[in-house]
Amino acid sequence: MNTRKKMDKRLIDHQLFWPLFALVVLLVFDFFYIKGFFHIEIIDGHLYGSLIDIVNRATPLMFMAIGMTLVIASGGIDISVGSVLAISGAITAIMIGGDMVFVDGVQKYAAHYPMSVAILVALAVSVVSGIWNGLLIAKLGVNAMVGTLILLVAGRGIAQLVVDGNVITVYYEPFFYIGSGFFLGLPFSIYLVAAFLVLIMWLIKKTAFGLFLESIGSNKVSSRFTGLNVQTIVWACYAISGLCAGIAGIIIASEVKSADANSAGLFIELDAILSVVLGGNSMAGGRFSVVGSVIGALVVQTLTTTIYAIGVPPEVTMVVKALVVIVIYLIQSQMGRKAVKAPAGEPSLKTQEAKA
Repeated sequence: MNTRKKMDKRLIDHQLFWPLFALVVLLVFDFFYIKGFFHIEIIDGHLYGSLIDIVNRATPLMFMAIGMTLVIASGGIDISVGSVLAISGAITAIMIGGDMVFVDGVQKYAAHYPMSVAILVALAVSVVSGIWNGLLIAKLGVNAMVGTLILLVAGRGIAQLVVDGNVITVYYEPFFYIGSGFFLGLPFSIYLVAAFLVLIMWLIKKTAFGLFLESIGSNKVSSRFTGLNVQTIVWACYAISGLCAGIAGIIIASEVKSADANSAGLFIELDAILSVVLGGNSMAGGRFSVVGSVIGALVVQTLTTTIYAIGVPPEVTMVVKALVVIVIYLIQSQMGRKAVKAPAGEPSLKTQEAKA
């Protein structure tokens, strides 16, 4: 019996337990209250259904959550990722565009610049944006919230300048494959985030980067005294966060076939931070779980899809979403965990005092 209690305690204490629990609860609700939610059909060799849509639409947020996890683990925060996303999408759209040409009498669209070049330029600018944040925060010692607030405001204006205040429509069809294409029956963007997640997990688990990051997030001063190059690691975290935002911007621009610098990625930085928190990560930095943040992104997207599916009016959607998130976060809190552990057989504090 004691062995079972210990197993239950280890399960509840596991960092991935609560984000998975929240996701399962939402899916169970959807199963009973949304007709056909789990129905998946195959059309032209491609899988379609609500579950596929959730994972597909969550891929930009997953990328953002991965980058945000590293930044928060270092003891910082990046609220500029939505603007970086808008810049990346704007650059990609304006460089690809699409001019109508005739090939053998057939109407086609040709890109202004090669698609690979446009994507590389957009990602390079995104990384430079992250490096800029790292310069302010790691090198100049600017507060992370203030430092990234600068690019949050200026970045949206830069994106507007890139597109000259217009919504740029992309006509080049090969570009659509990134956000709307399918590979082996599944949306192509799912493979992108899976490959990137594997790369980040390798960086964290197979190199000293993950250990150094936890050390810096826990105590920057002691990490500096032990010989760690704190500035370089923090700089790298913000650069990766910028890269993630850039990839997300390209995926969204590809999916909607356009770039709207004014609304693209608007408030997505809040969902990214929320995903990290729901993934069981501490905002104070230190120990972290990238996989937990990815699951947190799925929770956020599942919640959003559920709210729309049950017919909640748009004007109260954010309120309902906030209430559900508060409930989930309270369950994940220390008090919530103690309440869950008590039925599992763990003696309460009063019981322990009485025995003493």
